[in-house]
Order: sequence, then C-alpha cells, then structure tokens
Amino acid sequence: MLIVYAILGITVLMSISAWQSSELMNRWLMRPYLVRNNNQWYRFITSGFIHADWTHLIFNMIGFYTFGISVYSGYLNYFGNGAIYIFILLYIGGMIVADIPSYLKHKDHSWYASLGASGAVSAVAMASVLLYPLSSIYMMGILRLPAIVWAVIYLVSSQYLAQKGGDNINHSAHFYGALFGIVLTLALKPVIAADFVQQLFSRN
Repeated sequence: MLIVYAILGITVLMSISAWQSSELMNRWLMRPYLVRNNNQWYRFITSGFIHADWTHLIFNMIGFYTFGISVYSGYLNYFGNGAIYIFILLYIGGMIVADIPSYLKHKDHSWYASLGASGAVSAVAMASVLLYPLSSIYMMGILRLPAIVWAVIYLVSSQYLAQKGGDNINHSAHFYGALFGIVLTLALKPVIAADFVQQLFSRN
C-alpha cells in the first residue's frame, strides 16, 4: 500500500509548497492557453497535485485514501505484482484525461486556470465501484448507499452540473476522470466485468 501513501504525501507537499510560493502555484496550475502556446504539457500532471486550500486538499485526499486502499487491494488480486503500475496508470491517467475537455474548451482563454486531484480521485473511486459494487458509501457522510447506486448518482450529477456550470467547480473533470477509471480497469482485465455482474446478482 506504499504507493497510496506516496501519492498522498507528494500531493500534500506540493500543495503546501504552492501555497507558500505564488511562483510555484502559477507554474503548476493547469492553464490550457500556456499548454498550447508554450508547450507546457507538464501542467496536465502538476495541476493534479496542487489544491486551492486545506479544505480542498483534505476532501480529495480522504476520498483518495478511502478508495485507493480498496482499489490497490483489488488490483493485487487481479494483476499481482503489476498492480502498482496499473494503479499509477489509473491515477495519473485519470488526472490527464479529466483535464482534456477543459483544455479543448479553454485553450484560447488566457484567463482560465484549474487545479486539484478530483479527476484522478474520481478514476480511483469508479475502479473501486467496479471491484466492490455492493460495498457501502456514505453520501455526504450521512446517507448510506450501495457503491453502485452512489456511482450512478455521481456520474449523472457530475454531467448535469458540468453542463449547468456557474459554480467554479470543474465537474467535467469528475465525470471524465470517473469514465477513465471504468474504461481502463475493464480494458486491462475484462473478467472484472463478469465478476461485477456476479456480485450484483449473487444471492449470498
């Protein structure tokens, strides 16, 4: 499980560093305009390791830790020693894919900037749902739901809020990060789909 703690630690350190240096913050933010015009493609990754404030950071890292532990455990069962590489691909891939729609939409807007690990965390969360669809998730920390029900609500609400806009939250990153988590996991190990269905309809 060291990879989970490593990602968490790197994210905390980079976020704190960015808060203490406006130069670092500006260098690491996702700015599609600079990515396109200055070839600063690294921003697809650095922006996923920094956060706006402690609330943003803590919320994302609690979600990452909770889902990350279960996903890595599940990946070990399916991928063996290769689990660590698949997990890294899931997290970094989710981070990059989640930002692609924003990049395409805002590549000509010099004012646009975004940050946060929400896309990567969403990818990990959906991988967890695939592996353990009947596990319990507490929505808003109160309402207990089966993971599969929570996942449907999450995807539908993220897409709706992305289209609605107006709240300064990059909901499209949540949606596309989540889709990436589903697609990657099933593409690399299709048998997970059969196991997913079996869990849903098992009487035990």
